[in-house]
Amino acid sequence: MAESRTQQLGFICGLDAALRVVGGKWKPLILHFLYSESKRYGELKRCVTGVSDKMLSQQLKDLESHGVVSRTDHNEIPPRVDYALTPLGRSLAETLVPLCEWGEQHQEMIASSV
Repeated sequence: MAESRTQQLGFICGLDAALRVVGGKWKPLILHFLYSESKRYGELKRCVTGVSDKMLSQQLKDLESHGVVSRTDHNEIPPRVDYALTPLGRSLAETLVPLCEWGEQHQEMIASSV
């Protein structure tokens, strides 16, 4: 039996490939907050409550390496760096909208079960 293209690329399935890009606690939140508009690092840090500077920087670099987030350094003093979704990132963030809506609808039940 021939291997599927997904398996040839080292993934179990398409979901495995998607989770490689968006897996973890912080990446979906970063995508969510960049979905509406680009943000400076400090703005993004305030939106993603609880993330450390080290983790946010690491997650942004990882998303950038996957071509999902773009980083624009304006070469100004004080430093100004903007983060935005690429077209690939926008398409990925759009897939998270139904998940966000599901979470909104079931927040109370989820909160009571933890």
